[in-house]
Amino acid sequence: MGLQTGTPVISGGVDVGAANIGMGVFEPGKYVATIGSSMNAALVTEAPITDQGMIVWPYQYRGTGLYYNFSGSATAGAIIKWFRDNFAQLEVTQQANGGVAAYTALDEQAAEIEPGSDGLIVLPYFMGERAPLWNADAKGVIFGLSLAHSRAHVYHAFEEAVCYALRESIERTGRDLGDSIVIAGGVTHSADWVQLFADVTGYAIQTPLINAEANLGDVILAGLATQTLTVADAQAWQVLGEPVQPNLERHVQYDGYYALYKQLYADLMPDMTTLSRLETHN
Repeated sequence: MGLQTGTPVISGGVDVGAANIGMGVFEPGKYVATIGSSMNAALVTEAPITDQGMIVWPYQYRGTGLYYNFSGSATAGAIIKWFRDNFAQLEVTQQANGGVAAYTALDEQAAEIEPGSDGLIVLPYFMGERAPLWNADAKGVIFGLSLAHSRAHVYHAFEEAVCYALRESIERTGRDLGDSIVIAGGVTHSADWVQLFADVTGYAIQTPLINAEANLGDVILAGLATQTLTVADAQAWQVLGEPVQPNLERHVQYDGYYALYKQLYADLMPDMTTLSRLETHN
Protein backbone atom coordinates (compact mmCIF):
# COMPACT_ATOMS: atom_id res chain seq x y z
CA MET A 1 0.00 0.00 0.00
CA GLY A 2 3.02 2.27 0.01
CA LEU A 3 2.86 3.05 3.71
CA GLN A 4 5.97 4.54 5.23
CA THR A 5 7.95 2.41 7.65
CA GLY A 6 6.65 2.94 11.17
CA THR A 7 3.12 3.92 10.15
CA PRO A 8 0.75 2.52 12.80
CA VAL A 9 -1.73 -0.01 11.40
CA ILE A 10 -4.64 -0.66 13.76
CA SER A 11 -7.08 -3.54 13.48
CA GLY A 12 -10.73 -2.60 13.58
CA GLY A 13 -13.21 -5.46 13.55
CA VAL A 14 -16.67 -6.72 12.75
CA ASP A 15 -19.16 -3.86 12.64
CA VAL A 16 -21.36 -4.91 15.56
CA GLY A 17 -18.41 -5.27 17.94
CA ALA A 18 -17.01 -1.92 16.90
CA ALA A 19 -20.48 -0.44 17.37
CA ASN A 20 -20.40 -1.43 21.04
CA ILE A 21 -17.16 0.49 21.47
CA GLY A 22 -18.63 3.45 19.62
CA MET A 23 -21.43 3.49 22.17
CA GLY A 24 -19.01 3.63 25.06
CA VAL A 25 -18.93 0.01 26.22
CA PHE A 26 -15.51 -0.52 27.83
CA GLU A 27 -16.59 -2.55 30.86
CA PRO A 28 -18.66 -5.71 31.30
CA GLY A 29 -22.38 -5.59 31.96
CA LYS A 30 -23.87 -3.30 29.28
CA TYR A 31 -26.28 -4.87 26.80
CA VAL A 32 -26.34 -3.54 23.23
CA ALA A 33 -28.51 -4.69 20.33
CA THR A 34 -27.65 -3.57 16.81
CA ILE A 35 -30.76 -4.13 14.70
CA GLY A 36 -30.86 -3.67 10.95
CA SER A 37 -31.82 -6.38 8.46
CA SER A 38 -30.67 -8.86 11.11
CA MET A 39 -30.11 -8.46 14.83
CA ASN A 40 -26.95 -8.86 16.88
CA ALA A 41 -27.70 -8.51 20.56
CA ALA A 42 -24.69 -8.77 22.83
CA LEU A 43 -23.47 -8.61 26.38
CA VAL A 44 -19.82 -8.01 27.24
CA THR A 45 -18.68 -10.19 30.15
CA GLU A 46 -15.50 -11.15 31.96
CA ALA A 47 -16.25 -14.88 31.52
CA PRO A 48 -17.78 -16.34 28.35
CA ILE A 49 -21.42 -17.47 28.37
CA THR A 50 -20.98 -20.98 27.01
CA ASP A 51 -24.26 -22.81 27.62
CA GLN A 52 -26.98 -20.69 25.98
CA GLY A 53 -26.36 -21.11 22.24
CA MET A 54 -24.58 -17.78 21.91
CA ILE A 55 -21.66 -16.89 19.67
CA VAL A 56 -18.69 -15.80 21.76
CA TRP A 57 -15.77 -13.65 20.59
CA PRO A 58 -12.90 -11.91 22.33
CA TYR A 59 -14.06 -8.31 22.70
CA GLN A 60 -12.40 -5.92 20.27
CA TYR A 61 -11.51 -3.35 22.92
CA ARG A 62 -9.71 -5.86 25.13
CA GLY A 63 -9.14 -9.23 23.48
CA THR A 64 -8.05 -10.89 26.70
CA GLY A 65 -10.30 -10.69 29.72
CA LEU A 66 -13.49 -9.46 28.01
CA TYR A 67 -15.91 -11.49 25.92
CA TYR A 68 -18.56 -10.43 23.41
CA ASN A 69 -21.49 -12.87 23.76
CA PHE A 70 -24.14 -12.39 21.11
CA SER A 71 -27.30 -13.87 19.69
CA GLY A 72 -30.20 -12.25 17.89
CA SER A 73 -32.27 -12.90 14.81
CA ALA A 74 -31.39 -13.71 11.21
CA THR A 75 -34.38 -11.74 9.95
CA ALA A 76 -35.19 -8.67 12.05
CA GLY A 77 -35.67 -5.58 9.90
CA ALA A 78 -35.63 -7.96 6.92
CA ILE A 79 -39.17 -9.15 7.69
CA ILE A 80 -40.37 -5.54 7.88
CA LYS A 81 -38.82 -4.89 4.47
CA TRP A 82 -40.45 -8.08 3.15
CA PHE A 83 -43.82 -6.85 4.43
CA ARG A 84 -43.34 -3.43 2.85
CA ASP A 85 -42.24 -4.83 -0.50
CA ASN A 86 -45.13 -7.30 -0.72
CA PHE A 87 -48.05 -5.58 0.99
CA ALA A 88 -47.43 -1.82 0.92
CA GLN A 89 -47.29 -0.99 -2.78
CA LEU A 90 -49.49 2.08 -2.25
CA GLU A 91 -47.16 3.51 0.41
CA VAL A 92 -44.08 2.73 -1.68
CA THR A 93 -45.62 4.54 -4.66
CA GLN A 94 -46.57 7.53 -2.53
CA GLN A 95 -43.00 7.73 -1.20
CA ALA A 96 -41.62 7.61 -4.75
CA ASN A 97 -43.92 10.52 -5.63
CA GLY A 98 -42.65 12.70 -2.80
CA GLY A 99 -44.87 11.48 0.02
CA VAL A 100 -43.83 10.25 3.45
CA ALA A 101 -41.59 7.21 3.71
CA ALA A 102 -43.47 3.94 3.40
CA TYR A 103 -42.21 2.76 6.78
CA THR A 104 -43.43 5.98 8.40
CA ALA A 105 -46.86 5.54 6.86
CA LEU A 106 -47.07 1.94 8.05
CA ASP A 107 -45.96 2.98 11.54
CA GLU A 108 -48.70 5.60 11.67
CA GLN A 109 -51.33 3.06 10.64
CA ALA A 110 -50.20 0.58 13.31
CA ALA A 111 -49.69 3.14 16.09
CA GLU A 112 -53.07 2.57 17.76
CA ILE A 113 -52.95 -1.23 17.71
CA GLU A 114 -53.04 -2.70 21.21
CA PRO A 115 -50.29 -4.92 22.71
CA GLY A 116 -50.49 -8.39 21.22
CA SER A 117 -52.01 -7.02 18.00
CA ASP A 118 -55.46 -8.21 19.08
CA GLY A 119 -54.37 -11.83 19.18
CA LEU A 120 -51.69 -12.03 16.48
CA ILE A 121 -48.25 -13.52 17.06
CA VAL A 122 -45.53 -13.75 14.43
CA LEU A 123 -42.54 -16.08 14.60
CA PRO A 124 -39.87 -14.16 12.66
CA TYR A 125 -37.93 -17.15 11.36
CA PHE A 126 -38.13 -16.30 7.67
CA MET A 127 -34.63 -17.66 6.93
CA GLY A 128 -34.34 -20.26 9.65
CA GLU A 129 -32.73 -19.02 12.84
CA ARG A 130 -29.19 -18.72 14.14
CA ALA A 131 -28.13 -18.01 17.74
CA PRO A 132 -29.65 -18.78 20.14
CA LEU A 133 -32.00 -21.33 18.50
CA TRP A 134 -29.65 -22.71 15.82
CA ASN A 135 -32.38 -24.20 13.65
CA ALA A 136 -32.08 -24.01 9.86
CA ASP A 137 -35.55 -25.57 9.62
CA ALA A 138 -37.29 -22.81 11.60
CA LYS A 139 -40.12 -21.17 9.64
CA GLY A 140 -41.95 -17.88 9.73
CA VAL A 141 -45.44 -18.11 11.22
CA ILE A 142 -48.39 -15.72 11.45
CA PHE A 143 -50.60 -17.16 14.19
CA GLY A 144 -54.09 -16.09 15.19
CA LEU A 145 -55.40 -14.44 12.01
CA SER A 146 -59.11 -13.67 11.90
CA LEU A 147 -61.45 -11.54 9.82
CA ALA A 148 -61.18 -8.89 12.53
CA HIS A 149 -57.54 -8.23 11.68
CA SER A 150 -56.34 -5.54 9.30
CA ARG A 151 -53.07 -5.06 7.49
CA ALA A 152 -52.04 -2.70 10.29
CA HIS A 153 -52.50 -5.51 12.82
CA VAL A 154 -50.18 -7.77 10.84
CA TYR A 155 -47.54 -5.05 10.47
CA HIS A 156 -47.69 -4.34 14.20
CA ALA A 157 -47.31 -8.07 14.94
CA PHE A 158 -44.23 -8.18 12.71
CA GLU A 159 -42.65 -5.39 14.74
CA GLU A 160 -43.58 -7.12 18.00
CA ALA A 161 -41.96 -10.36 16.74
CA VAL A 162 -38.55 -8.69 16.54
CA CYS A 163 -39.08 -7.34 20.06
CA TYR A 164 -39.88 -10.85 21.31
CA ALA A 165 -36.70 -12.17 19.66
CA LEU A 166 -34.69 -9.49 21.47
CA ARG A 167 -36.32 -10.35 24.80
CA GLU A 168 -35.41 -14.02 24.32
CA SER A 169 -31.80 -13.08 23.57
CA ILE A 170 -31.71 -10.93 26.70
CA GLU A 171 -33.03 -13.79 28.82
CA ARG A 172 -30.35 -16.12 27.50
CA THR A 173 -27.68 -14.01 29.15
CA GLY A 174 -29.01 -14.90 32.59
CA ARG A 175 -27.62 -11.60 33.88
CA ASP A 176 -28.93 -8.51 35.62
CA LEU A 177 -28.67 -5.83 32.95
CA GLY A 178 -29.62 -2.89 35.14
CA ASP A 179 -32.38 -0.50 34.15
CA SER A 180 -31.54 0.20 30.51
CA ILE A 181 -30.15 -1.34 27.35
CA VAL A 182 -28.93 0.22 24.11
CA ILE A 183 -30.44 -0.32 20.66
CA ALA A 184 -28.76 0.92 17.48
CA GLY A 185 -29.36 0.42 13.79
CA GLY A 186 -32.13 1.20 11.34
CA VAL A 187 -34.96 0.35 13.76
CA THR A 188 -34.14 3.47 15.77
CA HIS A 189 -35.61 5.63 12.99
CA SER A 190 -39.05 4.53 14.25
CA ALA A 191 -39.96 6.06 17.60
CA ASP A 192 -43.01 3.80 17.82
CA TRP A 193 -40.88 0.69 17.35
CA VAL A 194 -38.35 1.84 19.95
CA GLN A 195 -41.24 2.22 22.40
CA LEU A 196 -42.36 -1.32 21.55
CA PHE A 197 -38.90 -2.63 22.37
CA ALA A 198 -39.11 -0.90 25.75
CA ASP A 199 -42.62 -2.20 26.47
CA VAL A 200 -41.86 -5.81 25.47
CA THR A 201 -38.48 -6.10 27.21
CA GLY A 202 -39.29 -3.98 30.25
CA TYR A 203 -36.03 -2.05 29.88
CA ALA A 204 -35.53 1.63 29.19
CA ILE A 205 -34.04 1.98 25.70
CA GLN A 206 -31.21 4.33 24.78
CA THR A 207 -30.34 4.97 21.14
CA PRO A 208 -27.37 6.70 19.49
CA LEU A 209 -27.65 10.40 18.73
CA ILE A 210 -26.01 9.71 15.35
CA ASN A 211 -26.07 6.35 13.58
CA ALA A 212 -22.32 6.10 13.03
CA GLU A 213 -21.47 3.92 16.02
CA ALA A 214 -19.39 1.26 14.18
CA ASN A 215 -17.27 3.90 12.43
CA LEU A 216 -16.84 5.75 15.70
CA GLY A 217 -15.78 2.52 17.39
CA ASP A 218 -12.98 1.98 14.89
CA VAL A 219 -11.85 5.59 15.37
CA ILE A 220 -11.74 5.02 19.13
CA LEU A 221 -9.72 1.80 18.67
CA ALA A 222 -7.24 3.66 16.50
CA GLY A 223 -6.99 6.46 19.05
CA LEU A 224 -6.47 4.07 21.95
CA ALA A 225 -3.85 2.05 20.07
CA THR A 226 -1.85 5.14 19.11
CA GLN A 227 -2.32 6.69 22.57
CA THR A 228 -3.85 9.82 21.08
CA LEU A 229 -7.10 9.05 22.92
CA THR A 230 -7.95 7.62 26.33
CA VAL A 231 -10.95 5.63 27.49
CA ALA A 232 -11.88 8.57 29.69
CA ASP A 233 -11.89 10.82 26.61
CA ALA A 234 -14.24 8.46 24.78
CA GLN A 235 -16.52 8.01 27.77
CA ALA A 236 -16.90 11.78 28.04
CA TRP A 237 -18.48 11.98 24.58
CA GLN A 238 -22.27 12.22 24.55
CA VAL A 239 -23.20 9.46 22.10
CA LEU A 240 -26.56 8.26 23.47
CA GLY A 241 -29.89 10.02 23.78
CA GLU A 242 -32.28 10.09 26.73
CA PRO A 243 -33.80 6.71 27.69
CA VAL A 244 -37.24 5.76 26.38
CA GLN A 245 -39.07 4.33 29.37
CA PRO A 246 -41.26 1.23 29.17
CA ASN A 247 -44.97 1.40 29.80
CA LEU A 248 -45.17 -1.03 32.71
CA GLU A 249 -48.86 -1.79 32.19
CA ARG A 250 -48.18 -2.80 28.61
CA HIS A 251 -45.12 -4.78 29.72
CA VAL A 252 -47.35 -6.92 31.95
CA GLN A 253 -49.69 -7.48 29.01
CA TYR A 254 -46.75 -8.52 26.85
CA ASP A 255 -45.64 -11.16 29.36
CA GLY A 256 -48.48 -13.45 28.28
CA TYR A 257 -47.95 -12.93 24.57
CA TYR A 258 -44.22 -13.49 24.92
CA ALA A 259 -44.79 -16.76 26.79
CA LEU A 260 -47.07 -17.91 23.97
CA TYR A 261 -44.48 -16.80 21.39
CA LYS A 262 -41.95 -19.18 22.92
CA GLN A 263 -44.50 -21.98 23.33
CA LEU A 264 -45.56 -21.70 19.70
CA TYR A 265 -42.02 -22.32 18.54
CA ALA A 266 -41.67 -25.33 20.84
CA ASP A 267 -45.00 -26.76 19.63
CA LEU A 268 -44.35 -26.17 15.93
CA MET A 269 -40.66 -27.09 15.78
CA PRO A 270 -41.32 -30.75 14.76
CA ASP A 271 -43.71 -29.58 12.04
CA MET A 272 -41.12 -27.11 10.78
CA THR A 273 -38.66 -29.98 10.41
CA THR A 274 -41.27 -32.07 8.60
CA LEU A 275 -42.00 -29.22 6.20
CA SER A 276 -38.30 -28.78 5.43
CA ARG A 277 -38.04 -32.47 4.57
CA LEU A 278 -41.05 -32.22 2.27
CA GLU A 279 -39.49 -29.23 0.53
CA THR A 280 -36.22 -31.13 0.09
CA HIS A 281 -37.99 -34.11 -1.47
CA ASN A 282 -39.77 -31.83 -3.93
